Amino acid sequence: MLATRIRRWKSVALATAAVLVGLAVPAVSATPAAATTTDYDSTYYKNAIGKSGTSLKSALHTIISSQTKISYSAVWNALKVTDQDPNNSNNVILLYSGVSRAKSLNGGDVGDWNREHVWAKSHGDFGEVTGPGTDLHHLRPADVQVNSIRGNLDFDNGGSAVTNGGGSTVDSDSFAPRAADRGDVARMILYMAVRYEGDDGFADLEPNEKVNNGSNPYMGKLSVLKAWNEADPPSAFEENRNQVIYDTYQHNRNPFIDHPEWVEAIW
Repeated sequence: MLATRIRRWKSVALATAAVLVGLAVPAVSATPAAATTTDYDSTYYKNAIGKSGTSLKSALHTIISSQTKISYSAVWNALKVTDQDPNNSNNVILLYSGVSRAKSLNGGDVGDWNREHVWAKSHGDFGEVTGPGTDLHHLRPADVQVNSIRGNLDFDNGGSAVTNGGGSTVDSDSFAPRAADRGDVARMILYMAVRYEGDDGFADLEPNEKVNNGSNPYMGKLSVLKAWNEADPPSAFEENRNQVIYDTYQHNRNPFIDHPEWVEAIW
């Protein structure tokens, strides 16, 4: 069963506190994410509730690092379950384009879908290794050609329309998903930044305010990702995906799907 959600608006006190610590007002603003409670707050998240900043990030890292890892080959079949089209059990929904495509069309040819690493695997040079390279919380099915256009680009606003990209845009140094996937992408990137902190043999992944991060273990732009998280809150599809990964595969959760307000609480 999906976590029960009860939303309330952030208090004026929180906004005031943000000003007092000198947080800049982002160029792209959105209504702050509603605070939430979930069925997991008294169990899974019990050691994170009430914390903020580095303390919250550290607590969440410890919580979500307890996970079952799967192989890269096993990702194919897992994505057929996690990203199943709720209106057609023979299909998956593709990230970036929003297209519903037959599960059987997984592969590398034009018209197929393949495994998109939302945190580009070259950013930290972790490849397809079991761990960050196979973490379902940032792996999604995507059209082969659209995936190729995204490549390892950082995320930012702007650019020209991507052919068959559902409204996604691209320029020489960044990619922007269609509006309906922007919050998903932000929460996947920030999950990776909390899950992989350099203490398990993999790179310490962190968001920053740059593009062209290349092979560095960084992904930008943080201010844009934060705005996307606010503008595109978790959908029923995203929440179901989180639950399936937790119940069936990795047994860990993306905390920013359960608590999107924790993005602002940490960054």
